[in-house]
Amino acid sequence: MSPHDEPRSVPSGFDPASAHHESVRSEPSSGPAGFSASAPDESSGRSSHPAGLSVAARIADRDLDLALEVAPGEVLAVLGPNGAGKSSLLQVIAGLLVPDAGHVRLGADILTETAKRVALLPHRRGISLLAQEPLLFPHLTVAENVAFGPRSRGNRDAKTVAAEWLEAVDATHLADRYPAALSGGQAQRVALARALAVDPHLLLLDEPMSALDVDAAPAMRSLLRRVLRDPAHPRSAVLVTHDIIDAITLADRLVIVESGRIVESGQVTDVMSHPRSPFAARIAGLNLLHGTATAPHGSDPAFAAVLVGPGRHSEPIPPGDSAARHRPAAHPADRPADSATTSASLGSTERPITSVADGGSGSSSAGGARHSAAPDGESAVDGCVVGDFTAGTRAAAVFSPAAVSVFTRPPGGSPRNVFTVGITEITDRGGIVRVRGDAPNAPGLCADLTPAAVAQLGLTVGARAYFAVKATEVRVYAC
Repeated sequence: MSPHDEPRSVPSGFDPASAHHESVRSEPSSGPAGFSASAPDESSGRSSHPAGLSVAARIADRDLDLALEVAPGEVLAVLGPNGAGKSSLLQVIAGLLVPDAGHVRLGADILTETAKRVALLPHRRGISLLAQEPLLFPHLTVAENVAFGPRSRGNRDAKTVAAEWLEAVDATHLADRYPAALSGGQAQRVALARALAVDPHLLLLDEPMSALDVDAAPAMRSLLRRVLRDPAHPRSAVLVTHDIIDAITLADRLVIVESGRIVESGQVTDVMSHPRSPFAARIAGLNLLHGTATAPHGSDPAFAAVLVGPGRHSEPIPPGDSAARHRPAAHPADRPADSATTSASLGSTERPITSVADGGSGSSSAGGARHSAAPDGESAVDGCVVGDFTAGTRAAAVFSPAAVSVFTRPPGGSPRNVFTVGITEITDRGGIVRVRGDAPNAPGLCADLTPAAVAQLGLTVGARAYFAVKATEVRVYAC
């Protein structure tokens, strides 16, 4: 959690460690100043099966303004750069932070409603929050930590429940230890067991695998998936993570948050294959160019171009904009071309390796595509149309770094988009070399090459090169 995301307002009388479990206290507690710590009369009873989560929050001093919903049994992943507002969102849901305006509803239960001056205390929300820091009770053993939540709810089998969850997270051998004797990864596993031991209606996960080693993380993902997908007890969850593997393996849907706004939302597979935000494109490992859609080429509606250049980059979607929920439909042409690539096996995945050439003939349009006409100062990037595509609207062009061929002279041959770039970075990515270059209208383009190809071309930082990608390798779609 970054300093930007530290809690702004914590309800009085709240012990931060107790946010990990639902505990119903018999004594009265007060909420934030001016707010009721109890739900209004019409929702005072808790629902046995919540109908999902609805959140809207505006916090002026954090420039946060977003709204989202999570369906019953749905796992929503929230991704974004540091300081984007992800942890603030979790704090609002958990009751650690009261927004200037907004609401938090879990099924029929109103947890926060600023218009009605309602803000339930964290321990009354039926929510478990697993934060980046375990926050275990230092004076209790591991077993006592996990049993604390069930016991506080009057469960006489709290010890048995704790033992079952410790076994589930492979921490039975830690039962008699105190938190001070645990490693970071061990403490996080215990914290996860404690969060799940109270059988929460909603699970909040803030970087749950960040403290785990490479051997423990896959087992923890499997455990979480089994818990979250239990058909006998559907449970909604909100997962904040920087690891795309967490989102792919655990989430049904994801949202991208940047600067306190939701800039992208959709099914995990759709967002990863058709990103509309730079952050989503980066984690998906794709090149993304924003611009304006042009009419399809001639009589072929399968191909069109996106004009990129000054003023053509799209802005984040305003809160509530329905476009944030739209994902383009699959298109038969949305497949990588077989030409100009070969296959290499990386683990269990076949990955295309870019072909490299030195030389060629023909002219190129500096900084952009050379086969579509474009106004002065702009470039046209040709590609295969995916979904609805209307001339004059916001659009994106996306292609894989593995589909980019690199030349040291302007290339000739079949129609392709050619970008004249200045190389800014050359990095090793586990046997594949990523070459990054800036073109006048297309900054930050990447190409993936073999080490032998980089040596053959003599590529160095500061040198000029030509990045070429065939139109059949580019997807263009509305955003």
